[in-house]
Amino acid sequence: VLPSPDGPAPSVSITEIRQYLRAQDIPFHDGYSCLHTPSLFTGGRGDQPLSANAPFTLFIDKTTGSFLCTATLAEGTWQDFQANVELRHRGVTPIPPASSEEMEEEMRQAREDARCIWERALPLWELLDEKETKETKALFGISMVTDATLKRFGVRYLRTARSLVFPWFSPQDATLKGLKLVRVEKNGGTITYVEETLPRSDSYRNLFGLPLIGRRDTELVLTGWELDALALHQAAGVASLALPRGTSCLPPTLLPYLEQFKRITLWLGEDLRSWEAAKLFARKLSLKRCSLVRPGNLQPRPLEALNQGLNVTKILRSALLASHKSIVSFRQLREEVYGELVNTEQVSGVKWARFPELNKLLKGHRRGELTIFTGPTGSGKTTFISEYALDLCMQGVCTLWGSFEINNVRLAKIMLTQFAGRRLEDQLELYDEWADRFEELPLYFMTFHGQQSIKTVIDTMQHAVYMYDITHVVVDNLQFMMGHEHLSVDR
Repeated sequence: VLPSPDGPAPSVSITEIRQYLRAQDIPFHDGYSCLHTPSLFTGGRGDQPLSANAPFTLFIDKTTGSFLCTATLAEGTWQDFQANVELRHRGVTPIPPASSEEMEEEMRQAREDARCIWERALPLWELLDEKETKETKALFGISMVTDATLKRFGVRYLRTARSLVFPWFSPQDATLKGLKLVRVEKNGGTITYVEETLPRSDSYRNLFGLPLIGRRDTELVLTGWELDALALHQAAGVASLALPRGTSCLPPTLLPYLEQFKRITLWLGEDLRSWEAAKLFARKLSLKRCSLVRPGNLQPRPLEALNQGLNVTKILRSALLASHKSIVSFRQLREEVYGELVNTEQVSGVKWARFPELNKLLKGHRRGELTIFTGPTGSGKTTFISEYALDLCMQGVCTLWGSFEINNVRLAKIMLTQFAGRRLEDQLELYDEWADRFEELPLYFMTFHGQQSIKTVIDTMQHAVYMYDITHVVVDNLQFMMGHEHLSVDR
């Protein structure tokens, strides 16, 4: 749930942040998506000014003002940062803003669970039977990935769950912070990869491969999948990282770790959704340093390119610059137009699984489109749209709900019932199991109710798009959002 409108975090502009830092004599320099300053949390007396010679380990997000200290992992909002600067002036050593005890306990438990699984998992090359090793590698499509690469990235295999295990090591002290388990499910001829993370996916902030990055590395390839990062390193010898949630989200708390790179190539996958995500993430990372690998027949995802024996280095060299001038010729658009013709199915958007007839009308969910559903009160608009949004959400489309008519508890109850496909009030013993699965969906709710100022709603939506990479917003319904008076005015 996004912050309540009664007390939303006051927005702050980059100009205000710079003015404040200058007024407080805090040295800083401009990064791509963050401002870099010495940390308030790494020792030093409170009444001493921060030295420009100290390492600049504190990063302030230029869009939201929130900060992260990579040396102590202290993080918080812009208001927390200002409060800590005040404490420092009074000679008090600043204290990192604490997360709730419940969160701390959950993270501690997740780390403990991860450690137990990690100790039971074996390196793939240590499986006793060579046949088993070959079969396992073939199952995950990594027959071409060498043991040396798997060893370098610390990948293991958990026999009991038939899953590959990818570790999340802290870049500070190399301790184990969490894990991602990936298993293969075969359904007829189609293969799907099922992922599970410890801690839960919304707290899983691992850039897989980060501890292997050297301080002097200035070029990086960012992928959407751990196995792609392995393939890239092996095939092209480049520094490569994998995003924790693939193409669905780039959490802003990870941006500080990407500041050292002068050039970032985004190679997220082989479909058009990956291409859309790459363009969205490039804006967050600063367009001028980003290049994108366009999906196509000769440019599949990195693991596929390795398996097909394609020249990965050549594909990386052909990446398109993300920043563009205001005028283009058809020659520059030629490749993109060809891509749209080749992928006509994908261009039509994410198809609904539950509403084949709707796909004929709307062709799927496409970004930048507005669809309005009308009907008299009680005709089932909310019930239908919650099912319609849930369908997309289950396919990984990050969704934001603004329900001005019914409260979030009732809406969540409707959606959970639709998700489970059963009356949970009659089977309460199943509630926790379904609630856990429902919690994994990329679904967020705005906490507005009744009439709201348009500006507040738009600001909240923009905040959600930046923080959670929302690509689908539902407003239910326009009448409530606008209020019932002044209906003669065209709003």
